[in-house]
Amino acid sequence: MSLKYMNSPKTVLTLLSFCLLSFSLFAQSKEDKQEKPEGQVLDKIIAKVDNYIILESDLQKAYVDAVSQSQEGFEAPSRCDIFESLLINKLLVAKAEIDSVIVTDAEVMLEADRRFSMILQQFGGDEDMLVETYGKTAEQLKAELHDKLKEQQIISKMRKNITQNLAVSPAEVREFYNQIPKDSLPFFSAEVAVGQIVKKPEVNREEKDRVADKLREIKQKILDGEADFAKMALRYSEDPGSKTRGGDLGFSQKGAMVPEYEAAALKLREGEISEPVESDFGYHLIQLLEKRSDSYNSRHILIKPKPTKEDIKRTERELDSLRNLIALDSIEFSKAAKEYSEDRNTSDNGGFFTDPTTGANRLTLRTLEDPILYFTLDTMKVGTLSHAISYEEQNQRTGESEPAVRLLYYKNRFPAHRANLKDDYEKLKAAAKKKKESEILDEWFKLAKEEVYIDIDPAYDRCNALED
Repeated sequence: MSLKYMNSPKTVLTLLSFCLLSFSLFAQSKEDKQEKPEGQVLDKIIAKVDNYIILESDLQKAYVDAVSQSQEGFEAPSRCDIFESLLINKLLVAKAEIDSVIVTDAEVMLEADRRFSMILQQFGGDEDMLVETYGKTAEQLKAELHDKLKEQQIISKMRKNITQNLAVSPAEVREFYNQIPKDSLPFFSAEVAVGQIVKKPEVNREEKDRVADKLREIKQKILDGEADFAKMALRYSEDPGSKTRGGDLGFSQKGAMVPEYEAAALKLREGEISEPVESDFGYHLIQLLEKRSDSYNSRHILIKPKPTKEDIKRTERELDSLRNLIALDSIEFSKAAKEYSEDRNTSDNGGFFTDPTTGANRLTLRTLEDPILYFTLDTMKVGTLSHAISYEEQNQRTGESEPAVRLLYYKNRFPAHRANLKDDYEKLKAAAKKKKESEILDEWFKLAKEEVYIDIDPAYDRCNALED
């Protein structure tokens, strides 16, 4: 049976608004768009909140996505739930404008470039294929991405303002659990506790020098008039987000770029080109285009040194040595992960993967997005530590795959069971917190809806979205 933990009709939809519905940031691809009979309405406005609108297509995308991602053991939302969550999100954006809650373009641009790079990597870095798939230019797709991300960031900031200092006590978790009818407690699948220690192969000096020399060669050709910076960026740069713009990164607020890049860029005179500059992204050849009091415009050519097979083998040997120390109890796994692991998502948690919805160190195997990790665990026994394993890791800033090496610790496995306080405290705490958040947002909604203009299509009157 599904777990329903709402005290009011709006609880589900307010939870959804807090989850920042993650339906596709891009519109349908050309292949997905169906030809409509002449005269048929392709889309329509189903709600207006001040100057913001909700389209029928927005609701459909959000509904499909929410149903597919509904949490195990919990009832999937209805179309009315989704409609009201979208309405609340638009109200948050409208109220942010009234309350002067601002998200800067610099914040949005950084995230938009990162997301676009990740999406582009799904097409093997082939921008032409991406454009062909969506039937829009790269600039149109980026603009679409920018607008949606800006709205998401505004909603996130408003939610934090409304629910700041929210906490849930153990007593509240127990009370929440006791209110659930015993025959409605969810049944959870088998779960595992898995940790990792990750090391990135350090690129050897010869490879770094080769890349730096290549950038010096490119710079000299530009200075000699044999080549144009923009054309060389298009040809050589490994930054998919800027290479098609000739390496142009646009205006950046001071403090927005990595320190090594910004320090080098701000030392240049307008039009001047730097020597190769190393950062976590690789080596940059930077040209300063314009400088203002609080921002600057620059372009770059990025080339990334690649670790060799020997670099990877050396890292494997280092991790196997660390494995031996753990096996001999010379150092605990969690301490080793905190000291040596280069994966910040897990190292701060003693190396353990966490369920994104609860923060607990237990997760179902189906939530492991990495299929190689899934199949590796299938060959391991509970309580064992693997030898060093080479794999490809996705860089969260660029979206690109990079070589890495890790140790895996299969700490525990928990059988399928019905929810209880002892085994599922973190899940129940997360659900209790969301319920409390929803109640706070319900109260906010009652007041905020009186301050803005809201118009709903009669077809959605049945959802009673504006009722207390």
